[in-house]
Order: sequence, then C-alpha cells, then structure tokens
Amino acid sequence: MPPILARCRISVLQLMNPRMQFCKNPKLAIANDFFFRGPKMLGLNIPRHTTNRVGSTVTPVNVEQILGLNTLGISLARIDFGPNGLNPPHTHPRATEILVVLEGTLHVGFVTSNLNSGNRLFTKVLHAGDVFVFPIGLIHFQFNVGKTNAVAIVALSSQNPRVITITDAVFGLTPPISVDVLTKAFQVDEKVIELLQKQF
Repeated sequence: MPPILARCRISVLQLMNPRMQFCKNPKLAIANDFFFRGPKMLGLNIPRHTTNRVGSTVTPVNVEQILGLNTLGISLARIDFGPNGLNPPHTHPRATEILVVLEGTLHVGFVTSNLNSGNRLFTKVLHAGDVFVFPIGLIHFQFNVGKTNAVAIVALSSQNPRVITITDAVFGLTPPISVDVLTKAFQVDEKVIELLQKQF
C-alpha cells in the first residue's frame, strides 16, 4: 500500500510538498482510490470537445483524480486537438513529460532555459506513433498542423506535475501585472498589452 495514504495535511510546508497532499488511513483504502473513469464517467477512450479558444482539451489523470497515485511519481493525460488546435506554451515545474501521438499530426517543441548561448528551440512534426520528450520545467507546446482532429497521450514524472500556461500567467492575472512592467518586458506599446490582457 503506498505510504502516502497515511500522510495528512498538517502544515503549509506539507501542502507545498507534492508528496504530502492527501490524508487517508491505508486501512480505509478501496479500489476506487486507484481507479479513474473521467468526468461524467467518460474514460480516456472517449474524445473530448475542442470548441474552446485554443481548440484543445487536456484530460488529466493525476493525484487529484486518483488518490492512490500519491508518492508514486507518475501521472498522465489525454490531449484532444481540433484542426489548428493548440496546447499553448506552458511548463510543468515538477515533471518531465513524454508524449505519444495516437492520431493526427502535431508540431511540438520546447525552449531551453536562459543559457550562456541563449535560448534554443527544439521542435519536430510528429505523426501517429511518434514519441517526443519535454524536459522538466521547460516551456513547451503542441499544435495540430493536420486537417483532422489529433489525439495524444502524455505521461509525466510526477503525481502532481502542475501546469503554468504562459499566456494566462502573464496576461490573465487578477490583479494584473502592471502595464508598465509588460510594455518594458515585451518592448511594445501599452495598447498592445492592454489588448492582450483583455483576451484573458
């Protein structure tokens, strides 16, 4: 039985530790603590809608869905893409991600961190059966360049990988980051920043 089932929420430090999030006596564990069928009882075999602003939907299966994953260091997700659908640039601060394309064609990539030689983009066009790795903490994306829907499954090296979507983090905050800060950072007119903030 995974030892985390006996861990409890005791302090703020424990809440910040992905290995100490939930509390359950191991003697009370049941099969459903290790099971997932998805929202509205839809398994990962069922396509999700992609009629949103980015044209994709991520269905996560992590410790928030399966309590028994706690401390095991793994999770996964299904990503559905409509034509031109995008899983926007984002990062997982706690996990490396490995992706396999099940259907369709995806343009994927990641950007290295600020090194002495500058940031570098590693990118590839993937087809059904292809696999690509996104190292921990690096900004990465997936974009459907095909004319049909695409589907991918990703595995992550954390039961609680978290996600930071770059555009939401920069332009979608409440309260917002100061327009002065963003105009200086992006070297654009403040009207451009204000327009971007309205999108999120």
